[in-house]
Amino acid sequence: MLVKVFAAALQGIDAIQVTIEVNALRGIKFFLVGLPDNAVKESHERINSAFQYNGLHFPSKQIIVNMAPADIRKEGSAYDLPIAIGILAADEKISTDKLESYLIMGELGLDGELMPIKGALPIAIKAKELGYKGIIIPTENAAEAAVVHDIDVCAADNLMQVIRFLNGEEDITPYHIDAEEHFYSKQSAFPFDFSEVRGQESVKRAFEVAAAGGHNLLMIGPPGSGKSMMAKRLPSILPPMTINESLETTKIHSVSGNLKGGASLITQRPFRSPHHTISSVALVGGGANPKPGEISLAHNGVLFLDELPEFNRTVLEVMRQPLEDRKICVARANYKVEYPAGVMFVASMNPCPCGYYNHPTKPCVCNPGQVQRYLNKISGPLLDRIDLQIEIVPVPFEKISDAREGEPSAAIRERVIAARKIQEERFKTEEGIYCNAQMTPKLIAKYAVLDEKSLALLKTAMTRFDLSARAYDRILKVARTIADLDNSEDIQSHHIAEAIGYRNLDRANWGE
Repeated sequence: MLVKVFAAALQGIDAIQVTIEVNALRGIKFFLVGLPDNAVKESHERINSAFQYNGLHFPSKQIIVNMAPADIRKEGSAYDLPIAIGILAADEKISTDKLESYLIMGELGLDGELMPIKGALPIAIKAKELGYKGIIIPTENAAEAAVVHDIDVCAADNLMQVIRFLNGEEDITPYHIDAEEHFYSKQSAFPFDFSEVRGQESVKRAFEVAAAGGHNLLMIGPPGSGKSMMAKRLPSILPPMTINESLETTKIHSVSGNLKGGASLITQRPFRSPHHTISSVALVGGGANPKPGEISLAHNGVLFLDELPEFNRTVLEVMRQPLEDRKICVARANYKVEYPAGVMFVASMNPCPCGYYNHPTKPCVCNPGQVQRYLNKISGPLLDRIDLQIEIVPVPFEKISDAREGEPSAAIRERVIAARKIQEERFKTEEGIYCNAQMTPKLIAKYAVLDEKSLALLKTAMTRFDLSARAYDRILKVARTIADLDNSEDIQSHHIAEAIGYRNLDRANWGE
């Protein structure tokens, strides 16, 4: 008997339908075709064990399993359940009445228990698009898939429960979750707050400007000055995620297998901080079986690279295009996948090998050549993608010991949200532009017009500090954001002056 069971394969962060055809004929062999990988081929042993443990018998027939379309590689163990159901249906051990209404995915344990799979959310989205009544998945993936409305999410614990459901012997109540309530209830709970930061008012201001305009930021300062501490608090002042941003981010983490313990939507902007030993593939994504890298896992959030010069130079250079294009394309011989990479890039570094160049009290033991070589580990094209370069000095004891709390993140966040709303209105007709950091030269010429006083100030700064040409556009972008924070339609001279102060590394005499 020939039966069809419907499953899905992941490509990038989206799913495509896979039709599993099972035919039971006279004979004794088992054939699995349709470009399966080793994990799929090994399903035969897991299915056989699960059958025996639950008192079922693997058919004494020739079983042919075809996974269509045959030109797309099928990867992973999530096809165990649909293949097992197809074999039983082809052997006429279970009813086929419901098979065409459900998309089925799940990994089988040797005792028939269902184990969680990757990509439950994009699979549920695809099932809804294709008009299925519902999906049958492991219980641990239910909360994730139930984010998709108007589709029955049937969560099962084991193979026998699925068999009884398909035979009409047991009902599985569809899993429901109020996604919007869950989404909005978790948006303001942050583990870190800027109120805990003592001193560093100028650096906090730079973080506020960066968050308001979506600007990339580089902190340079000695060890113990608070670079990492403040970076961890950046998500608490970023604007709340929208539902669409949350769904897109959750899809990326879903296909990566990062949603554990019945998690559903990612409600806060991601903060990813990979170690400096990371490889280029792990950072940008790819591999033999392409998966999202750290820069995609930080999509709609923050990618923080601590001790930037310690990263392999080739690793840093592969970031240049993703930071510019806000996406990553991984190409293979037969296909290509695309991952989003819209991140706010934040990095920190010491000013020199010993860490104390320009320190107010501790002497630097490095010679000028060592300082310059250390700074040269960061290429000009990468620095070109960083709008704010700020110098941090250690906090004096008087401020560290001050018991008064600083301004809370919630107050800063309100100003950031107000500035982002101005930008949202400004760029509503510009496709793919959402914040000032994304402005093209054409948009800069349109929205960052300077008066004579501001232009003269910028000209003087460019000459006196010997600022590089790449600093010009960056200063205008940042000045536009500072003006938005002031709710000013025009860029004033003090906005330009503040923006100039955020270009430390562009000064010709820095590091000499």
